[in-house]
Amino acid sequence: MAPSPTPRPGSSPTTRPQGAITRGTTGINRLRRSDRWLVHHPEVQAVLAGAADPLVVDLGYGAMPTTTLELASRLRTVRKDVRVVGLEIDPARVVPPRDGVHFGLGGFELAGHTPVLVRAFNVLRQYPESEVAQAWTMMAARLAPGGLIIEGTCDELGRRCAWLLLDASGPRTLTLACDPFDIDKPSDLAERLPKALIHQNVPGQPIHDLLAAADRCWASAAPHGVFGPRVRWRMMLKSLRDNGFPVEPQRRQVRDCILTTPWAAVAPLA
Repeated sequence: MAPSPTPRPGSSPTTRPQGAITRGTTGINRLRRSDRWLVHHPEVQAVLAGAADPLVVDLGYGAMPTTTLELASRLRTVRKDVRVVGLEIDPARVVPPRDGVHFGLGGFELAGHTPVLVRAFNVLRQYPESEVAQAWTMMAARLAPGGLIIEGTCDELGRRCAWLLLDASGPRTLTLACDPFDIDKPSDLAERLPKALIHQNVPGQPIHDLLAAADRCWASAAPHGVFGPRVRWRMMLKSLRDNGFPVEPQRRQVRDCILTTPWAAVAPLA
């Protein structure tokens, strides 16, 4: 099967980029936690391994392409011939190719590319909540069959993160990730929830229920803190599962504390 046709790397999109220019804040290793999660995620690995054209788009990389270059380096541990294209809606931020990565002008329409994976981090956080679903739809419409989107946000140093994994049908999972030495309790991550959830963290909404339960389980797991906060986090996850919350067990021993749950368990109630 021939690769799907895509625009020449770095070329201008045939339609006007969709979206708005945002602050462009970025930094070295800011997205390391989501990158580590991606390269170890079985479905992401399978999508990259099975793609005729392993194209990945990093949308909205900001004032510097640092995190795009880091993403490319990490994804090459999964598939050496992965192609990464960074897109920016601000023409002043588009830079020449570097280290095998191309850059171009584009927004949620993905500049006509048909990627198997899209990363859009710290982009929609700066948009009104009412525009999130449309942005998801535009990106999903450009995905290659079986393609995935990771959309989320993090703090300036990448110590507190939250992201959604989406496919063409919509959100699949929510993941919270953090440096366990940077939080007092799991709900400290609420300030970094994706735009689709951050304003829904109020009593009566599922995301609020999950974070409140996580805080209770974290407190109950305090005796395990003598073995370190990562052990305490794993015991918190176990307690959440024991109490009926569908959170995934951590797939491996990692430095990051991670909580992943199905979107259906946290989707806002009407």
